Amino acid sequence: MQKDRIRIEDLEVFANHGVFPEENRLGQKFLVCADLYTDTRQAGRTDDLTASVHYGEVSAFIDSYLRENTYQLLERAAECLAEEILIRYPKIGRIALEIKKPWAPVGLPLKTVSVKIERARHTAYIALGSNMGERETYLKNAVEALDHIRGCSVKKVSDFIETAPYGVTDQADFLNGCLELETLLFPEELLGELNRIEKEAGRERKIHWGPRTLDLDILFYDNEVVQENNLCIPHVDMHRREFVLRPLSQIAPYKRHPVYGKTVTEMLEDCTGRIEAARAGTQR
Repeated sequence: MQKDRIRIEDLEVFANHGVFPEENRLGQKFLVCADLYTDTRQAGRTDDLTASVHYGEVSAFIDSYLRENTYQLLERAAECLAEEILIRYPKIGRIALEIKKPWAPVGLPLKTVSVKIERARHTAYIALGSNMGERETYLKNAVEALDHIRGCSVKKVSDFIETAPYGVTDQADFLNGCLELETLLFPEELLGELNRIEKEAGRERKIHWGPRTLDLDILFYDNEVVQENNLCIPHVDMHRREFVLRPLSQIAPYKRHPVYGKTVTEMLEDCTGRIEAARAGTQR
C-alpha cells in the first residue's frame, strides 16, 4: 500500500447537491479535502512533475466534476468522485476524500456537515475453469468481460491447462487458468460480477462440482481474510487444488497465503507431494 501522500485541503466548490429542490436549483458552497496516496519517490529524485500526481489538475477536475453533476446525498457525490479520480489518475493508489457542507439546512447552529470515505485499488486473483462446449472460448470471453468492467483491469493471465475433474470425476476434463485483476470493487461486488459473467456464459448450478460452461472463483483479494455465508477469501480449498495452484504459480509465484503463510510455489510443492505420495501408495 502506497504511503506517500499529496493533500488537497478545503478546496472551495460552488455546486448543486442536496435533498431539497432549492439546493439543486440555487447551489451552495462545498469544501473538499483529498489525500492522494501515491509513490512520490521518483518525482522527489528527479524533480519531474510527470512522475507525480499534478494536484492542480486534480483540483480542477474535482471542481468541474462537482459543478457538472448533481446528487441528493453527499455520500453519493463522494463515492462517484472518488471512483472517477482513481480511474482518471492511475498513479493514485488510494484516496481519502471528504466533502464538507458548511450551510447544511438542518435548522440548528453547526459549523459543517461532512462525509469522508477511503477508496483504493485492490488486487484480486481469479481462477477460471470450463469443461463444457468451447472451453477456451468461454475462458477468453471471461477474461475480456472482466477487463471491461468499470474500475477493473486484467493485468496478467496464465496459460490454460487441461486437468482431470475434481470432486465428481465422472465428467469431461477441464481447461483451467488464473488471472490477476486490479479492481475498485469490494469483494461482494466482485463476486456479483463473477456470478453475472458465469450466468451469461450459460452456467447452471445443478450439481456441486459438476460440469459447467464457466467457473470463476476469487482466490485472493489483497491480503484480506473474508468469511461470509456466500464468500470465503482466500478460497477455502485452493491449497489442495493443483489445477488452481499450477496456473496461479505462473503469474503470482511469491504471493503469500494470509492464513497459512506459504507462497503459491510452496503450496504447489506441498500439493504435488501429496498427490505423488497418494499415487505411490495406490501402486503399492
